[in-house]
Amino acid sequence: MRVQRVLMPGTGFESWTVLGEDLMPVEPVERFLAYLASIEKSPNTIKAYAHDLKDWMTYLDRHGVDWRAARLEDVAGFVAWLRLPPQARDGRVAVLPTVEAHCSASSVNRKLSAVTSFCGFHTRHGVELSALLITLQPATGRGRDAATAYRPFLHHVSKQGGERRRTIKLKAPKAIPKVLTVKQVQTILDACEHLRDRLLFALMLDTGVRVGEALGMRHEDIAIAEQTITVTRRDNANRARAKTGTRTIPASAELMRLYADYLTREYGSLDSDYVFVNLWSPPLGRPWSYSAVYDLVERLRTRTGIAFGPHLYRHTYATWLLRRGAGMESVKELLGHASITTTIDTYGHLTVEDARRTLEAAGWFTGREVRW
Repeated sequence: MRVQRVLMPGTGFESWTVLGEDLMPVEPVERFLAYLASIEKSPNTIKAYAHDLKDWMTYLDRHGVDWRAARLEDVAGFVAWLRLPPQARDGRVAVLPTVEAHCSASSVNRKLSAVTSFCGFHTRHGVELSALLITLQPATGRGRDAATAYRPFLHHVSKQGGERRRTIKLKAPKAIPKVLTVKQVQTILDACEHLRDRLLFALMLDTGVRVGEALGMRHEDIAIAEQTITVTRRDNANRARAKTGTRTIPASAELMRLYADYLTREYGSLDSDYVFVNLWSPPLGRPWSYSAVYDLVERLRTRTGIAFGPHLYRHTYATWLLRRGAGMESVKELLGHASITTTIDTYGHLTVEDARRTLEAAGWFTGREVRW
């Protein structure tokens, strides 16, 4: 099986499908992916689902199991299969216990989540699959999750019911987002040869926008007088996409000056709605693509010796805001997260240095009444 990019007829919308050995779409997967496209999930999201479901259907096919007859034991076998190196998945190569797992726990959990959504979709259409991966557990309001997890308004009304949980889930270590230092940020900016490149990274750090949101930005989205940036979800010629709806973000006067310098010294009289475009290679004026940005990042990594990616600027923006006392709800709105749970789970962490600064600010290390 393989994952194939497709363009939706009539609209030209990019999507993805899974092809079987006969090079025909795998029908149950195609129906689910078409549903995701119809509710306007991003192409990258659909692509990720396609790859995860390709693995699930490949596993079932190799073990002679119909997707409608899969049992919980098959899910457990799928998890073990994912952890094996690809060359050992046919069972003809022995794997030593010391060999590192091919798929991390978080990757396995993501694939199980995709299969869960796939099963839920087909269950709503009359195929009995939801009990395969979902169980109902009492919502007791006790335990570690109850103490730390975000609960929506009126959550208490459902206390006598149950909470839907995946039956199988691996314990994955919590990943703390990496953050750039001030020196690293300055080094990367100074290594940019063009104002366009410098503006891109300055924009992501100053406003926390995703790289796709930056690439889809139009001149009308930048209000110099008001010093704001507006992120709008729309179709773009470069397939860049904003994940959430419209939001307006305050920006610095320095960013506005850099944008004005870019228009004057590099953009000139070029006729294009997009802010970030091809300026020196044909076709001139075409909106910049994801691949062009990642090529730039690779050159800057080589030039500076700093291992970074575009999304690291978003992590840096959020972490710097929290360290300066911004509220979690404000950070959630600025980042455009659909739920504050996402913000808390991603950025609700303290490094040792953060904890020390908090204690020092509270006077914990000074003015004690007890001497050691």
